[in-house]
Amino acid sequence: MSKNEFERIETYFAPLTAGFDGALSLKDDGAVLAVEAGRELVVTTDTIVEGVHYIGDETPDLIARKLLRVSLSDLAAMGADPIAYTLNIALPRGTGDNWLEAFAGGLRADQDAFGIHLAGGDSVSTPGAAVLTATLFGSVPAGMAVRRSGASPGDVIFVSGTMGDSAFGLAAAQGALSADKSEMDALEARYRLPLPRVNLGACLREIATAAADVSDGLLADLGHITEASGCGAVIELEKIPLSLAVRRLVDQDAGRWGQVVTGGDDYEIVFTGRNESRVTEFSARLGLPITAIGRVTPGKGIEVRKSDGEPISFAAAGYKHA
Repeated sequence: MSKNEFERIETYFAPLTAGFDGALSLKDDGAVLAVEAGRELVVTTDTIVEGVHYIGDETPDLIARKLLRVSLSDLAAMGADPIAYTLNIALPRGTGDNWLEAFAGGLRADQDAFGIHLAGGDSVSTPGAAVLTATLFGSVPAGMAVRRSGASPGDVIFVSGTMGDSAFGLAAAQGALSADKSEMDALEARYRLPLPRVNLGACLREIATAAADVSDGLLADLGHITEASGCGAVIELEKIPLSLAVRRLVDQDAGRWGQVVTGGDDYEIVFTGRNESRVTEFSARLGLPITAIGRVTPGKGIEVRKSDGEPISFAAAGYKHA
C-alpha cells in the first residue's frame, strides 16, 4: 500500500534535512534560516514542468537533480554560496513510492555534491503533468551580489564552458538529430543533467561587473545584462566556444549557429569584466574554460558579427515563456 503524504515526508524527505538544524526536521510550519553577520541572503526559484522543461522519460533521480541544478546556476550567476532549498512538488495522481524514493535519491546526490540541504516545502497531487518547484537560498558578503546591471561600455564579455550543447542535446533526445552516436549521447547528457558553475560563482564576486546564467539562450541572457545596464554589445560569432560535437554540426550547416546562440538550457555563465588576465587566472584555477567573445558598447541592442566583420541576425534571441 502506498504511503500517505505525511509518511512520504517522513520516509523520503525528512532525511534530506540531516545536518541542517534550520529545517526543524520538517516538523514545524516553516524553516529558520540564519545568515552570518556581514552576509546577505540571495533567493531564487525555478519551476520545471514535465513535457516543457524535461521530456518525461527521464529517471526520477535525473529529474530531481535537474530541478536543483537550474536554480544552483542562478545562485552561481549572482556570486552566491548555496545554503538550503525548499521543494514544492505537484505529482500526477498514482505516482508510486518507488518514483519518490528514486527522486529523493537524486536530491541527496546533489545535496552532497553542492553542499545544500532541504529546508521544507509541500507535496500535492495533480490530474495533469508533474510541476516541480525549488526555491534556493544562498548568501554573499554584504554588497557583493553580482547583478545584471553593472556592465558598462568597454567591459569584455565572457562565457564559461561551451554554448549550444543543450539545444542540440534536446534535438538528439527527441530523435531529431542525426550525428555520431557518442556525440549525440554526450549532447543529450548536457540537456538532461546540466552542470551549474557553482565554483565559478564565488569567483565572479572578484572578476565580474555583471552576470547572468544562460538558461534562455546566449543572446537572450546577454540581453538581460545589456538592458539592465543600459548599454549594448558586440559579439564575434567565431569566438563563441563550442564543443567538438557542436563544432562538427555547425561546420556541416552554418544555419545551425542560430541554435547555438538562441538555444536555452546550457546553464553556463555569461558575464562582463575588465581584467582579462585575472579571468584567465581563475579559469586555470578552476579548470574551467572561460572565453572572451565580445565587448560591451554604448547604445542599445546586441550585434553579432562574422569573422569578416559582417553583422548577422537571427530570428529570435532565445526562449520565451508564453
